[in-house]
Amino acid sequence: MPTKQSKSRPPLMTGIRVLDLSRLVAGNVLSAALADLGAEVIKVETPRGGDELRAWRTDGVSTHWKAYARGKKSLAIDLRTTSGKDILLRLIGRSDALVENFRPGTLEKMGLGPDVLHAVNPRLILARISGWGQSGPWRHRPGFGSLVEGLSGFAAMNGFADREPVLPPFPLADSVTGLYGALGIVAALRQVEATGAGRILDLSLFDGVFSVLGPLALDHQVSGRVPLRQGSRAPSHAPRNVYRTADNRWVALSAGMQVSVERLFSALGRPELSRDSRFSTPAARQANVDALDDLIAAAIATRDLEANLALFEEADVTAGAVLDATQLVGHPYLRERGALVEVPDAELGSALVHAPAIRFEDGSPSPISGPAPALGEHSREILRDLLGLSEEEVQELLDAGVISTPAAATNGTNAA
Repeated sequence: MPTKQSKSRPPLMTGIRVLDLSRLVAGNVLSAALADLGAEVIKVETPRGGDELRAWRTDGVSTHWKAYARGKKSLAIDLRTTSGKDILLRLIGRSDALVENFRPGTLEKMGLGPDVLHAVNPRLILARISGWGQSGPWRHRPGFGSLVEGLSGFAAMNGFADREPVLPPFPLADSVTGLYGALGIVAALRQVEATGAGRILDLSLFDGVFSVLGPLALDHQVSGRVPLRQGSRAPSHAPRNVYRTADNRWVALSAGMQVSVERLFSALGRPELSRDSRFSTPAARQANVDALDDLIAAAIATRDLEANLALFEEADVTAGAVLDATQLVGHPYLRERGALVEVPDAELGSALVHAPAIRFEDGSPSPISGPAPALGEHSREILRDLLGLSEEEVQELLDAGVISTPAAATNGTNAA
C-alpha cells in the first residue's frame, strides 16, 4: 500500500495564494505543482460544469481532475456578471499569482487585462498560458498541445521509420509548460519580494515542448540531415532499445557509456564484443546498430524477465523492466519510494495519485492537503472567510446564480 505522508515540516509555499482561472491540463499542472509545495490554490470555475478537465473520464470517473486538482479549492463563479468580476478583483487584491489560459486578448475583452489587475494588486504575478504565445502572428490561433507537438518536431522524430509520426499518449506539451510555469512563478515571487512589482509570464505550449527536444535544431545545423524515426532507439548512443524476454515480457536497456557497454557484453557472456570493430566505439555501434540489437535481443530472449533482471543487476547493467499500469501500481519500488499517495475521495473512498515529485532532505514529499474539490465546494468558505461576506450576502449571490455550491447544483437552485 502507499506509504504515509510526512508532515514533519511546513510546506515551503505556505502563505502563497494562487488563483487559477485556467482550463484543462497546462494550468492545472502548474497550480498542482504549487499546491504540492503548500500554496493555497483557488480554482475559479464556471458554475456551468466547471473546468473542462472534469469531463475527461475513465469509466465515468474524472481521473484527470482527481490527479491534477488534488489539494485545491473550488470557487464556482460566473465572471460574465458584474458581481462575479467584482468578487474576482477582490480576490486578486488578496492573492500572489493568477493563472489563465484564455486565447490571447480574451482577458482584456473581459475587462481584466494586466493593467486592471495590477491597478488592484501591483505585486500580482500573472501567468498567461497559450499555444503560441502572447505576441507574434500566431497569437490568436488555437493552440492545443497536439498541434504544438506536431509543429515542434517532436512527432516527426517519434515512432518507427516505416510508420506515421506519433503524437505522445499523454499531454506532453501541457505538462512541460505547466512545470515551467510553476518555476516561473517561484522566480517571480523572488523578484516581487525584492522590488514590490509584479510580473507577467508569457508561457507558450510551443516554447515548453520545443525546449525539451534539446539539440534538435543544432543537430540539423551541424549535419544538414533530418533524422529518421528510430522507435525506441536513440540517435545519440547504442544500444538503447526494448527487448522481448522468454516469457513475453520486455526489458528496457540503455548503455550510454563505454563502461556500460563492456558490462553488458560481459553479462551476456560475450566480452570479446567490446573488442569487435563493429561495436568497440560509440560511432561503430551506431553504424552497426541492427547487428548489435540482434545480438542483444537473441541473448535476452533466452531468459525470462526475472532472470534477465537478476543477471543485469548483478553485472550493474543499466536495464529494467517495462511495466504496464497493473504491474506498476503493485511494484515494491513505488511503495518504498512513496511515489503513490491515497487521498480521501467522496466518490471512490480514496484516490490513488502520484506523490509530489519534489522531495527534500528527509526524503519525504510535501503532504497533499486534500482531494480534488467538487465544483464550488469552497465557494461559501472563500467568500465568507476570505472576503468577509455575510451568510445573507453569500446566499443572495447563490440565489442570483453568480456563484454555485455542490448543494445548490444538486438541488437545482442554480446552473450546474
